[in-house]
Amino acid sequence: MAKKVVSTFKAGDARNLVKVIKMVKSSKTGHYVFKEDIINKEYVNNFFAGEK
Repeated sequence: MAKKVVSTFKAGDARNLVKVIKMVKSSKTGHYVFKEDIINKEYVNNFFAGEK
């Protein structure tokens, strides 16, 4: 039976953290790769703009 995993961030500054996933096309192979990161809410637009 599968287990459901739930993680919560409830301590102070952790409430401002979000998990972001971006699909990027590899220049070598042409395949798509997923870039995942946990960042502050303020930097989400920078992450998707490629400025991270």
